[in-house]
Amino acid sequence: MAPFAFTWWQIVRLGLVQTALGAVIVLMTSTINRVMVVELALPAVVPGGLVALHYAVQILRPRWGYGSDVHGRRTPWIVGGMAALALGGFGAAVATALAEPHQTAGLLLAILSFLTVGMGAGAAGTSLLVLLATGVEDRRRGAAATVVWVMMIAGFAVTAPLAGHFLDPFSGARLVAVSGTVSAVAFVVAALAVRGVEPARPPGDTRDAVAKTPFRAVLARVWAEPASRRFTVFIFVAMLAYSAQELILEPFAGLVFAMTPGGTTKLAGLQHGGVLAGMLLVAGLTMGIGGPVLGSLKVWTALGCVGSTVALLAIAGGGLVGPDFPLRAAVFALGLANGVFAVAAIGSMMGLAGAGGEAERGTRMGVWGAAQGVAFGAGGFLGTVAVDAARLVLPPVHAYAGVFAAEAGLFLVATILALRIAHVPAPRRAPRSDPTPFAPSLSTR
Repeated sequence: MAPFAFTWWQIVRLGLVQTALGAVIVLMTSTINRVMVVELALPAVVPGGLVALHYAVQILRPRWGYGSDVHGRRTPWIVGGMAALALGGFGAAVATALAEPHQTAGLLLAILSFLTVGMGAGAAGTSLLVLLATGVEDRRRGAAATVVWVMMIAGFAVTAPLAGHFLDPFSGARLVAVSGTVSAVAFVVAALAVRGVEPARPPGDTRDAVAKTPFRAVLARVWAEPASRRFTVFIFVAMLAYSAQELILEPFAGLVFAMTPGGTTKLAGLQHGGVLAGMLLVAGLTMGIGGPVLGSLKVWTALGCVGSTVALLAIAGGGLVGPDFPLRAAVFALGLANGVFAVAAIGSMMGLAGAGGEAERGTRMGVWGAAQGVAFGAGGFLGTVAVDAARLVLPPVHAYAGVFAAEAGLFLVATILALRIAHVPAPRRAPRSDPTPFAPSLSTR
């Protein structure tokens, strides 16, 4: 039982933070990435390395989670993280414009900006998930995870075309103006969305004990627990497999199935549609419709990993079959399984975060967030490296088949780990002296 329960309106408001976060991130990974490679004629490794920095700094998530545990409230960490994210996003645009006349100075500012973006996203994202984990009932966790994830995707989908419209005709000044506007709007939206949602800290909160415990001691205690450590390994392996196909699926479709750029883009859209369908499926069935078996997040986490294994093996074999293979159906199935796995794993993460009590939620979520961020960054990079290495000795069809099969093997390992995850219910807390139910409010408490 959560010490308080969010209404659906409050969950949507917290999802707006993810929308704002996604709006800034998409400019970093798509627009600024493209400008550096095309307009500035920089090697692709430059923006690739900068994005890797953004993921690498996620290793600090446990420290930010611990900070919110000690502070006793998550809202300041969410707002502060969004401020850093917005500043870093604007700084990256300034750095890109500066790199044209002064390349060294621009790249140095870009490094600082991408690090700031990574720190801001990590601090805000970790505390947001902890707040959701604290205030979302067990049966709503799958649906809440779906709402938050879909709203983040909405941030991508809305910002990219709007920013693209105002960037033409392109200039460095326009890039700075558009990025600055997006960053400012994102921060204001996030700050207003989270305002007043988190209830006041109750007297005698157990975080007082954590404030006297050093970070390393808390981190060691979390890592020493078999359930927490096992879940961390599961998140890392599963996200490594999940992200490894991210950058190689479209080139595979173009090289092996001779699909046009437009065709591979539509294929990616089909995969994303499958992801959304998988998320909605889990959200519906875990709300009570699926009963004790099909309503279990653990079951859906394992089924999503199994489905991803089968779909990747089918895609690997499809290249060997040739043009008659139904690639679109296999890619949709992969997206469906990925969506099932992702939202069920996030829901499970929210449930397990309270296993050690309220005082350690942030540190636990930070450990799992760090595993997810590092694995996601490493997976995309290693997938491309593996394909390039395999193509040195094998034809493209066999090279891609081997890499997809290896990813399927990782998902199979993740399935075994998922089946060993035991849900530990959060400790029950004594009822608050004030029996008045918590209601949404935009006023400051």
